[in-house]
Parts: sequence; C-alpha cells; structure tokens
Amino acid sequence: MDRHDAMKHSRRSFLQVAAAAAAGLAAGALPHALHAQGSASKSLKIGVIGSGRIGGTVGALWVKAGHQVMFSSLDLEHDTALAARVGARAGTPKEAAAFGEVLLVSVPYSALPQLGRDLGDSLKGKIVLDTCNPIPGRDGDMALEARAQGTGVASPRLLPGARLVRAFNSVGHTSLRSEAHRSGERIAIPLAADDPVALQTAARLVQDAGFEPVAVGPLARAKEFDPGAPVFGRAMTAAELRRGLGIKP
Repeated sequence: MDRHDAMKHSRRSFLQVAAAAAAGLAAGALPHALHAQGSASKSLKIGVIGSGRIGGTVGALWVKAGHQVMFSSLDLEHDTALAARVGARAGTPKEAAAFGEVLLVSVPYSALPQLGRDLGDSLKGKIVLDTCNPIPGRDGDMALEARAQGTGVASPRLLPGARLVRAFNSVGHTSLRSEAHRSGERIAIPLAADDPVALQTAARLVQDAGFEPVAVGPLARAKEFDPGAPVFGRAMTAAELRRGLGIKP
C-alpha cells in the first residue's frame, strides 16, 4: 500500500468510526466543533494533565497537527521547557483543565482520586482521554482493584462527571514517538467509551496524532486492552488489533 492509498484508508477508517459513534444522535446534539461544516480541520484546545512520556509525546503530535495544547504536571519548569520546544503553552493542572475543550490525563493511577477531587467541576462535561494504567508495584492495592474491575469501570468513578474515553494506554511511548504518521498501515490505538460524541472526538485526535483509531466498544470493554491483556503493550496495525480482540472489520 503506497502513502496515498494509506491516507485514503486511514481517512475511511476514521469516518467509519465517527459514523458509528454518532449513530442515533441528532445533528443538533453534536458539539459545534464537530457538527459545523469543515469541523474536521478546526483546531481544538487540549489540556494535557501529566506531560511525561505519553502525555508529552501525544501532546507534541497534536501541536504539529495544528491543535492548541497546554502542558501541565507537578513540574512546571519541565512543562514550560517542553511547551517552548514544541510551540505550546504550560500551566498548572487546574489551568490546563480550564483551558482544554478536551483533556488528556496521563498520571500514575494512584494520583487519579486526588486529581478528580482537585479538578472538581472542571471535569464535568469535558471529554477526557484517560491513558492511566494501574500498576500494583507503583500504585498499591487500588491498582489491583482497578485491574479486577477494568479501568473502563474504575476510572469514571475517580474522575466523576468526565465524558471518559480510554485511549493511548496500550502502546508504549517509544512506539508512539517513532511510528506516528508512518507510511503504509498505521499503528492502531484502541478506544473504549460510553459517550458516542466523546468517542468521535477521540477518534479524530488519534488520527491527527498519526495513528488509526479502533473502536472496541463501551467502557466495560476497555479491560480487553488493559495491562495484562494479550494486546497490551504491542504496536499493532488495525487489522492485527481487531484479530487480537476478536472484532470483525
């Protein structure tokens, strides 16, 4: 498959995901950024909360795609340097949450309960892409509980009010950095969400970052690409990922 064909294939796959996500919704229910003609090219304001390996990498890819990004973490000096390097902004997590139409949260899983309390109303109604993985050796007993439930069930309870999408949690930062916008078949990013418009937005942002979105299903199915799942940690094409998850094309 040459580059032109690959781009057409990626665009077609995105449109299929978007159409499936929006099925059953009236056009008036779509947010203006997605509903207006030409919305696919509209710049979004994205707050990145946790600008480490995953957040920093994906955020930089979104800047290159033309989105407005604010990086934040517990290290404002790091965020400021990163923002200056890629042409973004830096702020506190509260500032990033207020800034973003869409948020990417990429912090240790054990930090989510306090983050949910700290951000409070800033999360309500916002589309939040959750990359956080529960690691028992780092996050303690709460990670064991989250793994047993599945992050698609556990994370919404920790970030109340957010329109949550599980995304960018199953492919390592090295692959995200090296494989973005590669020629041929793109690396797939599995997505799970209960909100169709949140899923549609996440699918667009996955494509803008240089990958192919694969809608796995509702949040309950996020467990299928959580840590420990057969597809976790593997950079796979969409066809390979669908086979690994038993999803029909």
